[in-house]
Amino acid sequence: MMLFKTKILKNTSFLLTLFLTVLTLKAQQNKVDGVAVVVGKNIVLDSDIDKFKQEVKLRSEGKITITDCEMLEKLMQQKLLAHHAVVDSITVTQSQIDSQVSRTIAFFTNEYGSEEKVVKAYGFNDIEDLKRELSKVEKENTLIEKEQQKITEKIDVTPEEVRVYFNGLKEKNELPEIPAEVGLAQLVLYAEATKEENDRVVKKLHKIKEEVEAGSSFKLKAIINSDDPSVSSNQGNMGIITKESQFIKEFKEVAFSLDEGQISDPFETIFGYHIIKLHKIKGKGREVSHILLQPEISDEKLKETKDEIEKIVAEVKEGKLTFEEAVKKYSEDEDTKNSGGLLINPYTQEPTFELTRMPPDLFARISELKQGELSDVFYDETRGGEKMYKVIFMKNRTDTHKADIVEDYVRMQQFALAKKKEETVTKWSKEKIQETYIKLGNEYKKCTFKKDWKKENK
Repeated sequence: MMLFKTKILKNTSFLLTLFLTVLTLKAQQNKVDGVAVVVGKNIVLDSDIDKFKQEVKLRSEGKITITDCEMLEKLMQQKLLAHHAVVDSITVTQSQIDSQVSRTIAFFTNEYGSEEKVVKAYGFNDIEDLKRELSKVEKENTLIEKEQQKITEKIDVTPEEVRVYFNGLKEKNELPEIPAEVGLAQLVLYAEATKEENDRVVKKLHKIKEEVEAGSSFKLKAIINSDDPSVSSNQGNMGIITKESQFIKEFKEVAFSLDEGQISDPFETIFGYHIIKLHKIKGKGREVSHILLQPEISDEKLKETKDEIEKIVAEVKEGKLTFEEAVKKYSEDEDTKNSGGLLINPYTQEPTFELTRMPPDLFARISELKQGELSDVFYDETRGGEKMYKVIFMKNRTDTHKADIVEDYVRMQQFALAKKKEETVTKWSKEKIQETYIKLGNEYKKCTFKKDWKKENK
């Protein structure tokens, strides 16, 4: 369990691409690498091509293969955008970079269990080494994204253009298959610990604090007592945190209120109760350790919570109130309570989920539900140890089908807009290639490209 809330990016594959690029940069430190091409002041190395080819293969599960020449052209396109972003005076603030780097590290830390494991898995010296490499990559990716936005900011599509685009696909028998999608809502009741149990935990943390202040080892106390699963690998030491780190607000506020060597009083977060020891102040960072204790919730309280939510479900099924009314009246999940329980897809930020791309446990619970039906009540638990009972409502459901101009108009509009933007960037690229310094390595001069990277017409 980590002490930050992971904000999953809209496109996880982009995050993985980003990290693979970092690994490429890391590899460059350990071997002599050939230069495939220079675009403006940017270079593409032979290892870049190899790494990204592997990434494409991995993401497509081996279904897509790409040649070195095809991959080089894709990378040259990225370098062209990055070069002209600088020429066009597009700026990227350090705070933007640091924020994205923190989210990236948070994502992988959540996957591996600790920052130390991420560092070890990918062969970096330490977390700061990883952050430096990620910063380089994030800066270039942000420049590329902003330059594309600048090029396409005035692009839009009319309903007629959407119709023409749709009919073009239909005539060529290339209409996309729209996967089965569902819209879901939830009602949540938390099983809370009793006041007596919370008081017991706070009293125990006060005692631990007194013992450490009297000379006991904070590290040893963390190993023996802490309920944080990462304690086995970090002995309670959370490393250096900053105000920008993806730790929860309450944790950072307490950490930055302490003096060196000071231990906090017990305080509560969504994960339980903590005490923090501040080891050192390092510039804008704080090196801290913590001990986490989570109040125990009795089986009796769990049963009471389950019985309560089942009574609410019965009222909904009997028509005494709608699901949305039940959520507003009873649900304890603050993130969904005011939206009728609506669940948002963390990868797309849309209120729909592709049925076959859902987490297996959730798929198993709702795959057989029809629109308007409720799942069985089930137990769930957060990474922070919060225990709860839930019920899922199938708000809407569409089966797999060929795209339809009426039913799927919004999606087809998005497709048409993306195509028009792509065409705009392609036209821009053809013009910019002619005014940009480009030098191909001898090995790649034999490639056949879609764009005139060789400038053979000049």
